[in-house]
Amino acid sequence: EVYSIDEAFLDLRGMQIDLEQLGRDIRARVLREVGIPVGVGIAPTKTLSKLANWGAKKWPATGGVVDLSPLARQRRLMALAEVGEVWGIGRRLSTRLGAIGITTALQLADYDHKTLRRLFNINVERTARELTGEGCFALDDSPEPKKMIAATRSFGQRIYDLAGLEEAVATYASRAAEKLRAQQQYCQLLQVFIRSSAFAQGAERYSRAATVPLPYPTADTRDLVAAAQAGLRSIFIPGPAYAKAGVILMDFVGAGQHTDDMFAPAPRPNSDRLMAVIDGINSRQGRGAVRLARAVPERGWAMRREHMSPRFTTSWRELLVVGFGEQWNQKPT
Repeated sequence: EVYSIDEAFLDLRGMQIDLEQLGRDIRARVLREVGIPVGVGIAPTKTLSKLANWGAKKWPATGGVVDLSPLARQRRLMALAEVGEVWGIGRRLSTRLGAIGITTALQLADYDHKTLRRLFNINVERTARELTGEGCFALDDSPEPKKMIAATRSFGQRIYDLAGLEEAVATYASRAAEKLRAQQQYCQLLQVFIRSSAFAQGAERYSRAATVPLPYPTADTRDLVAAAQAGLRSIFIPGPAYAKAGVILMDFVGAGQHTDDMFAPAPRPNSDRLMAVIDGINSRQGRGAVRLARAVPERGWAMRREHMSPRFTTSWRELLVVGFGEQWNQKPT
């Protein structure tokens, strides 16, 4: 389960190996291949594993890995941890728990669970149960679908005409449509915006957005690009030097979660099948192998990428080259 940008939970049940050594192997591999030191906490529940991770960071002597599989080790660490270090217990909750004599994680685990639920809420009770080794928070291995999908970019050079903006907006709408189909949902509302630079000296400043309701839920690139183009034409004015544009998809529904309007236009026939074929081709051949004619990914307005950080660890073409000897016209490195 990807929990945040730098945290993840792993399910280790059924692995007949030394779990602490596995944690050290993971930590060494991440440090070697990514260059980032990490902490590893191993325990029977998510809350205990978070506490183990806290211990791994707090005491360097652990080597960055703490295994709380043994019960005695769990209770020893919980006795040392203030209740505010427990996952899900914030500052205000810590103060309220302190008022009834709970100042450590161990005291929270040993407190009567039904009383915790009555005085606080069910989540505090579940947290206390997790501290005793009872799993209450399941591992979620599929990320929650996004409520909004945006494709926005600043231009590599200013755009002055409607045609250039139409190309950019069509490209962004196409990318947003791909992301929408990836999470198997349909869009009912689209927003498009354009703006000039807020930092240009003496230039005319302009920023507008248009929201376009769709006649039926769709994930069809053709529908979304058409709606984005209609919204763009309603807010475009000649004159400003446009520096950025974007397309935002909103109001999602899943398949079978929408009641059709008998007075609305009918959806395109075989839309899902066609989009699936296009996505399959683009997945194998690269993005843009099959696209709408209006969506032109490589133009002068494309975002400038000359100064991107090298991808030393993920691209063979960008591996760091170290030379030796006179042929490199430098001292040995």
